[in-house]
Amino acid sequence: MDYILSSLIFLPLLAALVVLLLPLRFQKTMKVVALSGTLLQLVVAVLVYLGFDGNAQANGQTGYQFVEKLNWIGFSLGSLGRFQIEYFVGVDGVSISMVLLTGIVGVIGIISSWNITKNVKGYFLLYLLLMTSVMGCFLALDFFLFYLFFEFMLLPMYFLIGIWGGPKREYAAIKFFIYTLVGSLFILIVMIGLYTSVIDPEATAQQMGMLGQGVPASFDLIRQMQQMLQQGVINSSDMVRTFSIPAMMEPANFIPGSLLHVLSGVTLFDYPIRFAAFLLVFAGFLIKVPSVPVHTWLPDAHVEAPTPISVLLAAILLKVGGYGLIRIAYPIFPDAGAYFATLVGGLGVLSIIYGALCALAMNDLKKLIAYSSVSHMGFVLLGLASLTNEGVNGAIYMMFSHGLISAMLFLVVGVIYDRAHDRTILNFRGLAKRMPAYTAFVVIAFFASLGLPGFSGFIAELLVLLGSFSAPEATGLLPRWLAIVAVFGILLAAAYYLWALQRMFFGKYWIFPELRKKAAISDLNFREYLMLVPLAILALLFGIFPHLLLDKIGMAVAGFTELVLRNGQEQLNMVLSTLIN
Repeated sequence: MDYILSSLIFLPLLAALVVLLLPLRFQKTMKVVALSGTLLQLVVAVLVYLGFDGNAQANGQTGYQFVEKLNWIGFSLGSLGRFQIEYFVGVDGVSISMVLLTGIVGVIGIISSWNITKNVKGYFLLYLLLMTSVMGCFLALDFFLFYLFFEFMLLPMYFLIGIWGGPKREYAAIKFFIYTLVGSLFILIVMIGLYTSVIDPEATAQQMGMLGQGVPASFDLIRQMQQMLQQGVINSSDMVRTFSIPAMMEPANFIPGSLLHVLSGVTLFDYPIRFAAFLLVFAGFLIKVPSVPVHTWLPDAHVEAPTPISVLLAAILLKVGGYGLIRIAYPIFPDAGAYFATLVGGLGVLSIIYGALCALAMNDLKKLIAYSSVSHMGFVLLGLASLTNEGVNGAIYMMFSHGLISAMLFLVVGVIYDRAHDRTILNFRGLAKRMPAYTAFVVIAFFASLGLPGFSGFIAELLVLLGSFSAPEATGLLPRWLAIVAVFGILLAAAYYLWALQRMFFGKYWIFPELRKKAAISDLNFREYLMLVPLAILALLFGIFPHLLLDKIGMAVAGFTELVLRNGQEQLNMVLSTLIN
């Protein structure tokens, strides 16, 4: 299993190469190849999930499993040391749920794409490239590698919306591209700053001749190098700068006097530079989540995107934003994470309430579900801001659960749109009489999303609320009124889902007269069952047996919160004292 993570990342890319070589007339073969590539990726993801040892995650900085680490780009900078980028991938409790989710949704999306007839080769090429990029994001442990995958997601999604989308697809695609690109630039600025501030102690020891090439460094040698760095006895020409995320998580690897060192004393608009860096990274990932007020691209993108791309967008791409906050923003800048806890939690609650109110006002079923995603992803921010074990477990569980449930929600919207070419809630009534099986899955999806006990959404919301309610005593970082307000988001979710359910599915069967001629209202076919049944089973399975995921992520979350709280408090005191002096 030496290169299992690389196969997990690049299997869709291999399938894309096969699709590229196929003549245009072999459209069905292209679909089979794309399905085979994503199925293989799912199989490998399940193997990684089953082989992952959740009990090994006792420390927020170590315990990565299935690690692959190779020197990729490296050259001497003379007196400035050595430039180094690594192909560094691994999986831990933070990423294992996202790996499994990506594998599942990737296959569902291909099945949903089976009816695509416009430029089939181009569509499946872009789809497979997108799957490679997303999986790479969740597995990369080198910031530069992460950024490459993060950026590369933009192009496939831009074209998938812009070519195969609805009437306003160009506007939606450009808006998505600009928003995400601006966020990427924020992250790029901080990545460059971190690179100039952090060294790789193991590679530096090799550069200085204290360690042989290919020989792993001992814990004592790493500590010795870090002490030498902080004492200023390592020459600049011997320093090996790094993009390694685990190296950036260790304060002792920051070069004294560097821009982002805790004691640098550099300020930007009266904020310590580390706080400004956190806000830039936070804003970059917040756009991807998305959170109010940088959420406006999402409803447009969802409405115009074809159903399979809406599924990928809601189920996987939004999770990259939340994952980036947990993987990069908080562990590298724990001082700023603690300082801005109320801001993060406040934006989360604002998203919960505002997204729910907007959903309640929507008459387009797809827009309603798009705004519900804004609301539910707000729980991720709230749980993360609490920095309690319950809250962070709930944030990760919410990302996984929402991935399954949102995929199901957008699929059921696609079913009615395929038949009536319309999604307007007021144009339908009594669909349960004509489409009983479809109605059953809509009921499951709606109730799973609003947090009915027995479904995964309930576990996620419960953990987030437990963490945020206990935060004032446990961490002292989050006011309790935020948790109280967040509860009303659940009530609003029940309101907009039940209103849509009652209006469209109950009562005497009726359809808007102008739709009757072109609508062919029929119940689910085999392909639609194939998409919806697994998602419904998984939402129920992880709702009844939450330990299936919590056992994998629990120790990693405990290490994460301990690391962030310990380093955060220490570094926050140092930053503020430096600012005062």
